[in-house]
Amino acid sequence: MQRRSFFALAGLAAAALFSLSAPALAEEPLKIGFVYVGPVGDAGWTYAHDQGRLEMEKALGAKVKTTYVENVPEGADAERVIRKLATEGNKLIFTTSFGYMNPTEKVAKAFPNVIFEHATGYKTLKNMGMYESRFYEGAYLLGVVAGKMTKTNTLGVVASFPIPEVVRNINAFTLGAQSVNPAIKTKVIWVNSWYDPAKERQAAETLIAQGADVLSQNTDSPATLQVAQEKGKYAFGWDSDMVKFAPKAHLTANTNNWGGFYTETAKQVLAGTWKTGEVRGGLKEGMVVMAPLNPVVPPDVAKAFEAKKAAMIDGSFTPFQGPIVDQSGAVKVAAGSTMPLKELLSMNFYVKGVEGSIPK
Repeated sequence: MQRRSFFALAGLAAAALFSLSAPALAEEPLKIGFVYVGPVGDAGWTYAHDQGRLEMEKALGAKVKTTYVENVPEGADAERVIRKLATEGNKLIFTTSFGYMNPTEKVAKAFPNVIFEHATGYKTLKNMGMYESRFYEGAYLLGVVAGKMTKTNTLGVVASFPIPEVVRNINAFTLGAQSVNPAIKTKVIWVNSWYDPAKERQAAETLIAQGADVLSQNTDSPATLQVAQEKGKYAFGWDSDMVKFAPKAHLTANTNNWGGFYTETAKQVLAGTWKTGEVRGGLKEGMVVMAPLNPVVPPDVAKAFEAKKAAMIDGSFTPFQGPIVDQSGAVKVAAGSTMPLKELLSMNFYVKGVEGSIPK
């Protein structure tokens, strides 16, 4: 045997022995991208999603590697960011705002081997799912507290954009309040932004000047709460527990817990079992979580709050069960009936008691 051949065979044998005895190389982590409409420090919607991302990282460790892009406007810029995350090797991408739906759909069609999950929309593809929380359940519970705590029978809502998701929350808040106080009326100011502390502050001040003494919101900063505390009124946290920003005014908060969904989705992708679909979780599933009640809330109010929460969890009650009428008095949901999902998702009317009209 020639010397060169001998050493070649010896090298192959050593390599084979090494491959049998050495530990297997660790699998590459699943790369996951997140697209956020606001800053992670907004204390609201984006903050809650980022807390969910961190919870997923903690649960799955080295199996995942995440990245996020914050302050991404809804529209053309969103498509650019989503496409960039896909080209960078992210195999699972969460796009966390309603206005990302069409850009997500467009990019998903171009990257069939990447899985996309879009929050709060209504479109799905083979590789694009949709998820949202039944946040109106928590909004109803805020109303139960507000209806008992108000002295003026006038509530205020600082609203973001006039889309069904937000209209649902305004109506649920009002219905919850009316369930304990039929005299309730709700005033709404639209700021046309998810996160604009200056506009939110101005809207809150205007609502209080118009007689509202308990405020809610569908925006992301704690500005509404801070104004309420400055004016000696009450308000609620939204998307996350905001008690630290206004401990005297903060009665409770309607919060989103995305960590369980993000963790389970990543597990499915890792296992190759993910399938497209629509996920809607609420109080029962732990996707909607109510913050602790402020001690200023009287025991009878707390009891009513807990009773309605328990009924929603066990399925014996839903916020949009009849009878429900709109501003004109027209019956939208008959007594003994529950609003169908299709109508719930396309809600475009105010219930009786909400003042003004929905912007076109």
